[in-house]
Amino acid sequence: MADIRAAQVKPEELKEIVTAYKDTSDVKHVQSTGLHVAGDKYVVIKADDRSLYGKKGKTGILIVKTTQAILISHYPETVQPGAAATTVEQLADYLIGVGY
Repeated sequence: MADIRAAQVKPEELKEIVTAYKDTSDVKHVQSTGLHVAGDKYVVIKADDRSLYGKKGKTGILIVKTTQAILISHYPETVQPGAAATTVEQLADYLIGVGY
């Protein structure tokens, strides 16, 4: 079953994500404060110019920036984080490759 929580991302949460991408420091502020998505707080385990990965218990979020979009993906505890990351990163690569 699909998880539609991404459709519930609040404007202030999107602002938090955009702010994290604008942060150019080596250790981004979001890595010490966490990230909120769909009302849940995630511990940020990866933050670079392209990707933000967050973890909450056995679930997590993957946020990847393309040329024209920000992909926000949630994975449940039944999905391995590495497999989820590979899938979302490959989708981002494809979208970037076609100019999106």
